[in-house]
Amino acid sequence: MPSINNHDSCIVWHEHKIKRSDREKLKNQKGCVLWLTGLSGCGKSTIANLLEERLNEKGRHTYLLDGDNIRHGLSRGLGFSEEDRLENIKRVAEVAKLFVDAGIIVIASFISPLKKHRQAAKEIIGSGDFVEIFIDTPFHECVNRDAKGWYKRALNGEIESYTGVDSPYEKPEKPDVYIKTCEIDINEGIANIISLLRLKTK
Repeated sequence: MPSINNHDSCIVWHEHKIKRSDREKLKNQKGCVLWLTGLSGCGKSTIANLLEERLNEKGRHTYLLDGDNIRHGLSRGLGFSEEDRLENIKRVAEVAKLFVDAGIIVIASFISPLKKHRQAAKEIIGSGDFVEIFIDTPFHECVNRDAKGWYKRALNGEIESYTGVDSPYEKPEKPDVYIKTCEIDINEGIANIISLLRLKTK
């Protein structure tokens, strides 16, 4: 008999009668995760919100997972060390995976600065359900926007390990959608995402 302290040996996966395909058929769509990555201030939240509005107008069932909002609940207590950032992304990916199983189109807006962070999310969610969207905005433009004042504090040495200042951001090498905000209009970028989504969810 397994020890009650060995939790893994006491956990059994329960199969459900209603499958993902049943839920997707009911919603007339396929679940997936649209993962927006980019520097703080690059426009991820703005694009994510507008994207969700457009998809809802088209009758799509969506849910938006926002980096700041997640840290008020699911990831409350996690800091910004590399280990905590990775744990945050893993938690988000597990939640997103559940939404996908429910047939929901998930919009995940997270800096996710390192390639290994995004790869971890992709592995948890599944490569076939993961769409990487890189919101590329020049660093100086992100600093100029600085709506929350974090860049100013980081550049003054008041905050440590701030992405783009004294902590690295590794650009995606081959994102599924590349939105260079200094070259294309935000509406064009959203249209590009929706066009890819149509192909992805046929």
